[in-house]
Amino acid sequence: MTSSDQHPLGSGFSAASTADEVMAGARLDGRTALVTGGTSGLGLETTRSLAAAGARVFVLARSADTAPRALHGIEGAIVVDGFDLADLGSVARVAEEITRRAHRIDVLVAAAGVMATPRRPVGPGWDYQLSVNHFGHFALVTRLFPLLARAGARVVVYSSAGHHVSGVRWRDPHFLGGYDKWAAYGQSKTANALFAVHLDRLGRHRGVRAFALHPGKIITGLQRDLPLAEQVDLGWVDADGRVVGRDFKTPTQGAATGLWAVTSPLLDGRGGLYLEDCDVARISAPTGTVDDGGVKPYAVDEADAERLWLLTAAITATDLTTRHL
Repeated sequence: MTSSDQHPLGSGFSAASTADEVMAGARLDGRTALVTGGTSGLGLETTRSLAAAGARVFVLARSADTAPRALHGIEGAIVVDGFDLADLGSVARVAEEITRRAHRIDVLVAAAGVMATPRRPVGPGWDYQLSVNHFGHFALVTRLFPLLARAGARVVVYSSAGHHVSGVRWRDPHFLGGYDKWAAYGQSKTANALFAVHLDRLGRHRGVRAFALHPGKIITGLQRDLPLAEQVDLGWVDADGRVVGRDFKTPTQGAATGLWAVTSPLLDGRGGLYLEDCDVARISAPTGTVDDGGVKPYAVDEADAERLWLLTAAITATDLTTRHL
């Protein structure tokens, strides 16, 4: 897909649509899904909705203790613990376990992520936000690609309007020249969008279609690294932590766009697109801001998507091998 394909389709849904509204009548019986971040926030809403529609859902979690409590009562949810996106060794181990336990994956939703964290280098000095939000998901999806191809899967990657803050910092992606937590977040969210663009390009002839999305502004555990005082200054919450920001969504509204991406027949034959408010997003104006919506051209640029793919494959030592394509 090219930027000319980035225009709303008239889905009939909106920013106010909920997960239940998007999933009304949808059935996923016999399908296998996988969700990262599926034990809290939007990932948990996604897991609940996919399981209610009949899917078997692998939920990747860090802790074997907390995940069962979060997923209690959700039939069809299967916990795979020990998953840490910042640790590529754990990503490889979990991918191997999934490969042993699943014949195919019909739906993969990469909902896990971090936002505006303090400087916290991992591995040989990689930026933490880029590592968790992009490198870990890249390594997971490329390792699971044979299962995705077997099903002709849809892959949905959570990006954010935060991508407006920064494109990929090709000369200093790890902020060795000085750390800015919001620029680091923005870069990682641009990377999520570009990942979907090139994954779709490589996988479409095997039936694998990929999408990135902005779920909207929602208060969830994603803000765990932001002090309450900073969230108050941003106008998101009041001093008691109650949401007061304009146009904020509930978690079920926030999960709706990803679920629409999984199930909508309007997206048949399409891919590599950036979505928001349960529809395809428009290209943002050159002076557009985070609050104006749309997608920056650099976040759907095919040349940059390929460049980032090659860089990430080299860094993570994972890729789609020729036998998978």
